[in-house]
Amino acid sequence: MEMTPLALPEVLVLEPRVFADARGFFFESYNHRRFETAIGRNVRFVQDNHSCSLHNVLRGLHYQISQPQGKLVRVVRGEVFDVAVDIRKSSPTFGQWVGEVLSAANKRQLWIPEGFAHGFLVLSESAEFLYKTTDYYAPQFERTILWNDPSLAIRWPVEGEPLLSEKDLQGALLPQAELFD
Repeated sequence: MEMTPLALPEVLVLEPRVFADARGFFFESYNHRRFETAIGRNVRFVQDNHSCSLHNVLRGLHYQISQPQGKLVRVVRGEVFDVAVDIRKSSPTFGQWVGEVLSAANKRQLWIPEGFAHGFLVLSESAEFLYKTTDYYAPQFERTILWNDPSLAIRWPVEGEPLLSEKDLQGALLPQAELFD
């Protein structure tokens, strides 16, 4: 598995080595030892999540202010534009974002460490999205930054208005959001 840092160096793209032939394909989607070596620290995933969303659904930008979650995300059906935003006030990359296309076809994964907000936009007719988290979901600590916050200027490849949940419509702007130190 090849792991490549993005413009926000803690955020990594993981590209598996795929063995394909006329019967189909095989790849190792996760290897604990290789993953920890790549990120340089111990990680314990405690929860796996699976979501299915329709075209133009935008979920995010989500994070937990307490019990922060690192996320290892991938798409097993369809295609999404996946975004991570550094929301650590003391970070030299505070307020910056990176985005990657993840799909069933490219089999890429994205590691989004604690201290980052996360969101994705479905580009295909629908998409199934899987992610491992380093802490449990705690709705009382969940926060949302508005997907189209002008201070972030995320270039979402959205067609018209995205489909949003009520929670995501009510997201805070970055300057008013509860953030990490």
